[in-house]
Amino acid sequence: MTMPRCFLALSLVAFLFAPIWAGIAQAGEREPIVVGSKIDTEGALLGQMMVALFRSNGLKVVDKTEFGTTPIVRKAIKSGQLDIYPEYTGNGAFFFDSVESGVWRDADKAYAMVKELDAEQNNLVWLKPAPANNTWAIAVRRKLALEHGLKTLEDFAEFANSGGRIKLACCEEFVNREDVLPAFQEAYGFSLEEDQLLVFSGCNTAQTEQAAARGTSGVNFAMAFGTDGSLAALDLRVLQDTKSIQPVYQPAPLLRLEVKQAYTELPSILRPLFASLDQETLQKLNSRIAVQGRPAEEVAKQYLRDRGMLDEEGAP
Repeated sequence: MTMPRCFLALSLVAFLFAPIWAGIAQAGEREPIVVGSKIDTEGALLGQMMVALFRSNGLKVVDKTEFGTTPIVRKAIKSGQLDIYPEYTGNGAFFFDSVESGVWRDADKAYAMVKELDAEQNNLVWLKPAPANNTWAIAVRRKLALEHGLKTLEDFAEFANSGGRIKLACCEEFVNREDVLPAFQEAYGFSLEEDQLLVFSGCNTAQTEQAAARGTSGVNFAMAFGTDGSLAALDLRVLQDTKSIQPVYQPAPLLRLEVKQAYTELPSILRPLFASLDQETLQKLNSRIAVQGRPAEEVAKQYLRDRGMLDEEGAP
């Protein structure tokens, strides 16, 4: 008994397209990518850029941007709660308890070191970082800086030790991490008491810088980051870290190895974006969020469209 021609034709089609259908089925079985970020302006910006790019490339995404502070997002990605988020190379000094190592003050060496250590110990993958340095800093109201000649952290130390009035707005991480305020204090020889600090839970420099600009609760100094866009707008001046105490903090995508293996296209999707994010670009983008009050998602998508990475509808 011969098979009907239509059955033979369908069988041939099924045979020829079986690999394609199998690939589609396999792709459809991939879990959504859980994208996180820290609860600060730049974290939200970079996280929303990732979300938009992934979705525009047909990937399913769970948006968990602004997930928490550095220790929280670090724990979350190691435990599998998050798949990917923007991290900073210099935090390797903190993650691997090697603050004293000079390697973290060199951009290329810092990236190579944190990439190697996280791969070996945690199965985490660092992709290429952006050419920007979002390092920790202390900023001062410009009027106060001019009145007392405050240009460097050495000037700040002298001001503190001579009884100058200081009220510094910062976050818990800035105060408690050995490589931030404690490192500044040890290197420059000053000490701040509890009543000289206004401490926020999250490291959102929009809060700390606005507190300094407005004089909230007597604040006249603020924790800041190198790529903050609100500094000039709020008439704040960054005090120079003349002893290069702080590591280089280049933003880069950090993801779990299993995720990179399942989504091999992620590096090629993210590489052009992060390559475009230099110091000045991030300052301008952060300013649109912190100063102009625009949502991080809106700023992220507009930048991607302007760079030709998304069209008006958000497609690639």
